This record gives sequence, structure tokens and C-alpha cells, in this order.
Amino acid sequence: MSFTADLHLHSRYAYACSKNLTLANLAAWAKVKGIDLLSSADFTHPAWLAELTEGLQPAGEGVFSFDGVKFVLGTELSCVYKQGGRSRRVHLLVFAPGFEAVHGISEMLEGLGSKLNGDGRPTVGASARDLTARLLDIDEACMVVPAHIWTLWYGMLGSKSGFDALDECFGDMTVHIPAVETGLSSDPEMNWGVPALAGKTIVSFSDAHSLPNIGRELTVFQGDADYRGLAAGLKENRVEQTIEFFPEEGKYHLTGHRKCGISQSPGETRFSGTRCPECSRPLTLGVLHRVEELSHGESPSDQRARRPYAKLAPLIELLAYTMRKGRAAKSVGLAYHRICDELGGEIRVLTQAGYDDLERVGGEELATAVTKVRAGNVDIVPGFDGQYGTVHPAG
Repeated sequence: MSFTADLHLHSRYAYACSKNLTLANLAAWAKVKGIDLLSSADFTHPAWLAELTEGLQPAGEGVFSFDGVKFVLGTELSCVYKQGGRSRRVHLLVFAPGFEAVHGISEMLEGLGSKLNGDGRPTVGASARDLTARLLDIDEACMVVPAHIWTLWYGMLGSKSGFDALDECFGDMTVHIPAVETGLSSDPEMNWGVPALAGKTIVSFSDAHSLPNIGRELTVFQGDADYRGLAAGLKENRVEQTIEFFPEEGKYHLTGHRKCGISQSPGETRFSGTRCPECSRPLTLGVLHRVEELSHGESPSDQRARRPYAKLAPLIELLAYTMRKGRAAKSVGLAYHRICDELGGEIRVLTQAGYDDLERVGGEELATAVTKVRAGNVDIVPGFDGQYGTVHPAG
């Protein structure tokens, strides 16, 4: 038995997030996508917590349901502090086994001065290490996963305010960190070569700020879709596979300077330096550069930790490409929902549906596009310095 999970997303109470991110809409889109388990997201926000308390029904050990979709209680916290003479900003995914633990976490955060009525992902004036210890004191079943670990300003290994290793960030709490989240600009293979991550489960989730982006990255776990099953999945690496963005599509994949239109590979940066050749301002160092910097040309000794993964382009993007319209066009949206409904959800469309079914429901161009993307036969323009890359079927 296995289950598909997206455990990094947000509610309408998080800054820069869609107001359509309601509990009912999250459940509806999970069905459209074919997702078995979602994070509740943002459980520290009082208004959202009230909605979760009223709307979610117990459905097993540490798992809840809404309109037939399962949820675990999760949130993202932003640790902002100083350590080692530098300012640090580290985002953490936090999972709680029940509402009692959630209330304890909220009380703890308020005691640290966090303003829970503002952002759904509150800022915490504590180190990642100390916050992890406090969470485990509240309930030892709580789990902490560093979020989008390569993000420049808010990732644990980010070049702007992160660390060079897991234990530098978490110290004696490192043993209690079961997994790390790749983020959109990296894939599992990029992370395999980083010695500091050896032994940790690698997971991928969407960090969705709007409904259509739910499930753009996913993790398929072996086991039951409940809190115990999730804990085993994270702590024992019971990952069947992850479903990934093409990392080149991430907006910080390569090093560059968007204003001057300059992007560089790590090799080019090593050769020409870290200043823009057009204006001499500092380049924004990309995730690929940072990964190579911390990999030291090595691979972790334990090959058993590696899990399969698939790189896919979102169905809405493939439809917009083949229909030659914007992804927000009404006709694209109608086609998207019709195809997902007829073929059993977006994940199945992208990973399992046969060519004949794709052609019957979506036409020859879409069937060819999905088949090419599955095979990795794509044309890519990598993202850099805050600008998303593009991925299209080749030809």
C-alpha cells in the first residue's frame, strides 16, 4: 500500500497566497490532482486553526478528513536569528500529532514573541536547534523537516543566510531531523552528492501558494496514509518515489543577474567570477552553484538511501503550450478539468495514462507532449535570479 502526499502548502492566511486557499478548495483540488494526504498548513494562525478545528473530522491516528480527503496537521515556521556571527533565516516544516500539540506549539510561539495573527507562516526568534528541542518537549511525536533547503534566503543550506551542513544548523538535535525537502530548484540526484545530507530521507512537496500549484511536487510513501505511516515514511525512508519539477524551471537554478539578462553555469562562474560582466554588480548565486559548492565532488557512501524520482511538467503548462494559449485562459482550464476528470486525476495523467487514452481525451499534440516529457525529451531554458525557467516538449 502507498499514498501520495503534498505536505508543504499554505492557507489564505499566509502572506502572498491566494484567498481561494480554503479547506473546501484544498480538498477539491486534492481530488483533481489525485493526492491522498495533504498538510493542513498554517495551523498556528488563530483564524485558520478555528476553521481546521471545526471542519476537520478525526479519521485515524493523527489524521483527519474533510470531504473524503485526508489531512495531517502541519505548518511552516520561519526561524530568524543570529549564529556564528551571521544572520540566519531558516524555514522549517512542522508536523503535530493532534490539536493538543498544536495548541501547545501556539502557546510556546507566543511566549517567544511570535505574532500569530499576521502571517500564516510566523517568524520565530529562536534558532532551528532550540525550536526543534521546544517542539519535542511539547510532544515527542512532533516532526521537523527543513523546508526548500537550497532557497537562497530561507533555506537551511541557502547561500545567503543558511549553513554549510545539517549539524551546523541543528547541533545535537540533528538526530531528530528525519528528512529534508529539496525545493523546486533542485532534484534528489543533486542532493545525493552532498555529504552533509547522507542518511536523511529526501522528500519533495509543492510549497503551493495557489490552488493550481498544489501537487507540482509530491512524495509517494509506502504504508498507510495516517500520522504513524507518515512518521515511518520520513524516519525510515519509506519513499516509493518523488515527483519533481524540472529543477531548471526553478527561479534560482542558475547563477545570474536578471536585470542584465546574464545567467551562468557553475563552471562559467568559477571561470569568470561572481560579478555581472555587464554592470559589475554581484551575481545572485544559483542553487546548482551552491549544491556543487557543498558536494565537494563526493557522493554519499550509502547508495541504499536513493529513491526513484520522475521529473514532470504540470499538465496546465502542457495544455497551454499545445493549445497555444496562456495557462490562465478559460479554455485551458476547462480542458484541464475535463481531462483530469476522465483519466483519474493529474498525477495519473502525467505518469500512467496510455498514449491512446491521452490522444482520445486531449488530442494528439497533448499525448505526444506528455510522452516526450516522461522520457525527458524536453527543451529547457533554466531559471535564474528570481526568474522562472521554461520547460517544453522538444521539437
